[in-house]
Amino acid sequence: MQHLIIGAGPAGVVAAETLRKCDPDCSIAIIGDEPEPPYSRMAIPYYLIDNIEESGTYLRDPRAHFASQNIEVVQQKVDAVDTAGKSVTLADGSSRAYDKLLIATGSNPISPPIPGLDLPQVHSCWTLEDSRNIIRLAQPGSNVVLIGAGFIGCIILEALVKRGVNLAVVEMGNRMVPRMLDDKAGGLLETWCKNEGIDVHTSCSVQSIADAGNGQVEVELSDGGKLSAALVITATGVKANTSLVEGTDIKLDQGILVNRRMQSSNPDVYAAGDVAQGVDFSTGNFEVQAIQPTATDHGRIAALNMAGRDDEHHGTLNMNVLDTVGLISCSFGLWMGVDGGDSTELYNPDEFQYINLQFDGNTLVGASAVGKTQHVGVLRGLIESKIDLANWKDRLMADPTAVMEAYLASTQELGYS
Repeated sequence: MQHLIIGAGPAGVVAAETLRKCDPDCSIAIIGDEPEPPYSRMAIPYYLIDNIEESGTYLRDPRAHFASQNIEVVQQKVDAVDTAGKSVTLADGSSRAYDKLLIATGSNPISPPIPGLDLPQVHSCWTLEDSRNIIRLAQPGSNVVLIGAGFIGCIILEALVKRGVNLAVVEMGNRMVPRMLDDKAGGLLETWCKNEGIDVHTSCSVQSIADAGNGQVEVELSDGGKLSAALVITATGVKANTSLVEGTDIKLDQGILVNRRMQSSNPDVYAAGDVAQGVDFSTGNFEVQAIQPTATDHGRIAALNMAGRDDEHHGTLNMNVLDTVGLISCSFGLWMGVDGGDSTELYNPDEFQYINLQFDGNTLVGASAVGKTQHVGVLRGLIESKIDLANWKDRLMADPTAVMEAYLASTQELGYS
């Protein structure tokens, strides 16, 4: 059996390792289009602040791991996928046949339509090559403009501050991380960042970027302001990288449409990770989540089914945990609530503390918090277990910080401990 995996991120690597466990004798090849060994984008911020060497971003030790697993790693761009002929064409003109194919091509940064985005001082922060450019330009004391204060932007923000730059952040939304936190929580994050010396512009956009000479650019804002910078970083979202299978028999929506076995509309082609539109734990709908825990879940389930097992994916909880210059924020599941559901919150802006719980009946279905790190694991556990909190809901509505007591009592009643 010949298994091909296009994509050398966490989904592809976990899939390859799972396939090897299931079938010691099959042929497995991971094809990645970057010159580095398979690595984790989530480790890039640690590389930016010199906590790790570049090799510290690698998912596995490239010197021995893949060879010991008899997994071939091909550093080559895939130009085309032929689902009828069951082969892929590489950039060097060669082709590779497959019995089962996994598309794990991840996502690509979205480039906003801003004049000047092609200037050499402007970069995204998505690849190791991007990181090298940022390290070169983001010298201590230099002016840096970060476009976008979403989840990815705020991860980069932390690293930039630790590099000692003068940082300005421009976010179109009315708050920071608008797809993760509500107005109160996002507002706390903004105030915290401003207190840390970061120049935050919300409800604002970049109109243009112009060469100002001497290695500097001028960034014009929608509110009429102008910022001078040695580096501009774009972090304005990502989209599923489906280009390889466009025009084939593989059905697409926001990503590659898959069933609960991670199988596409072509029975011999599977998808996993950011490129896959898989089932969401909370809604039961098929959505693109673009978070690493989902990618690894997808990769494992896809591999089991590629190997002939029958294993269904029941959905991954959409969750984000963020450390922004020392302030921890998180969101889980349906943090924005459901129609007809109840909600409760604790809001203490002077202490930068916030917690919000969202219920569907007696079940906790979503939560978000700022500055309440002790609740992170418990909130996830309560949502994923779908425990009936009938005996605790009233207490939680009155005091949302009682989640630990509610979790321990409810799991003991059900015999979980």
